[in-house]
Amino acid sequence: MLELSDLRTVPLFDGLRDDQLEELLEAGDEVAIVPGEVMWLEGDRADHWWVVVDGTLDLSRHVGREDVVVGRMDVPGRWAGGFRAWDEHGVYLATARGVTPGRLLRVPAERLHELANVWFPFAAHLVAGLYGTARSIEATARQRSALVTLGTLAAGLAHEINNPAAAAARSAAELERACGGLLDALRQMASSGLTATQFEQLDGLRRELEAPIVLPDPLETADREEELGEWLDRAGIGRPWELAASLVSAGADVDWVARAAAASPGDGLAASLGWVARTIDVSSLLAEVRESTRRVSELVAGIKSYSQMDRASHQRVDVREGLESTLLVMGPRLRPGVTVVRDWGSDVPVVDGMPGELNQVWTNLVDNAVDAMDGVGTLTVSTRRDGDAVVIEIRDTGAGMSPDVQQRAFEAFYTTKDVGRGTGLGLDIARRIVVERHGGSVEIESQSGDTRLRVRLPVKAPHVPAS
Repeated sequence: MLELSDLRTVPLFDGLRDDQLEELLEAGDEVAIVPGEVMWLEGDRADHWWVVVDGTLDLSRHVGREDVVVGRMDVPGRWAGGFRAWDEHGVYLATARGVTPGRLLRVPAERLHELANVWFPFAAHLVAGLYGTARSIEATARQRSALVTLGTLAAGLAHEINNPAAAAARSAAELERACGGLLDALRQMASSGLTATQFEQLDGLRRELEAPIVLPDPLETADREEELGEWLDRAGIGRPWELAASLVSAGADVDWVARAAAASPGDGLAASLGWVARTIDVSSLLAEVRESTRRVSELVAGIKSYSQMDRASHQRVDVREGLESTLLVMGPRLRPGVTVVRDWGSDVPVVDGMPGELNQVWTNLVDNAVDAMDGVGTLTVSTRRDGDAVVIEIRDTGAGMSPDVQQRAFEAFYTTKDVGRGTGLGLDIARRIVVERHGGSVEIESQSGDTRLRVRLPVKAPHVPAS
């Protein structure tokens, strides 16, 4: 059984009189920590207040299809639960499982409430009010922040995906017409008496042409089309400008057309050139469809990597991959006025971490940098190794932060943005994820035209105690 001397060694109880500790012992009971045994379950009613006297517990939450360790209770005086002492809807925020043998003091939340009211009536009222108010404000602000960010990203991604999807649809429609023209040209070639030998010669000439190219000088392109169009017009070819554009795009000139004429029946040049032009169009349109669908696949892969939909939440993380997927997802926010410079170190190791949460950090930092530059400037994203850690730096060319703003930047609900644009949670969330969840650090270095947010992550993540 727990005794008065056991509680006297727990810093949490400093300031309590012996008679108060005796009341606490009478109100509660001792529970043994057994390695592997569950003490309480996430989501259950937080009807008890648990205090570590000695031993160790791991706290885990169910995320997706797995349990993720979110903290550790390994210091005497660490406590959890008891929320129903002040909130009738309070539940355990994580599941506790024994790691090393020890003892817990378990006190019913109802008795905790009674003792607090007797010992510290004013403080008890403050705790109840503060707990309810803070939870309400933070929940609302976080929800709004998440919805605003999600809405911005969703709108940008819809636009990004719509562009290549629409291009693929247009190219597919044009491809249908081009294939129809190709079949018409083949029928005309057959009607003109084209022999197998002539067709083989024409096909050889077709293969001499390159894939559709873009000449560096638009005036040179126009001159070549005009020269070729005039030649075709003199040869009696109908609508010569249409054929000229397709042929010149593949590198054909007057000499090539003259050789094609020599390989065609007397009245079959128009059909022969039409067939070649349509094959060029088909090849060009297929390339456009391929590029458009590749871009859609790239965006989907980037979104998948960003959200980590098919991966374990805790794993070995290449921070460069997460930064790249974040820049891809945030592409609409970065154009047209932001120049992105990447500076990836060559020897940057992977780190222990939760990539989905780290991507949230990169999103907040990049979003803040773009806002600081008012959408115009240079964003530099760099990574490097620093001993047993990886340093990630987000740098912008905005107006910078004053010393006062730098000191308060990581405070919850503190923001310098206009009303409706910021909740003051971005850097607070980033700091919590980096410091409390990954054992790292976040620093600010700022002056006019050069602001740097520097994140340091250990290669081997330590066990971070529950807060």
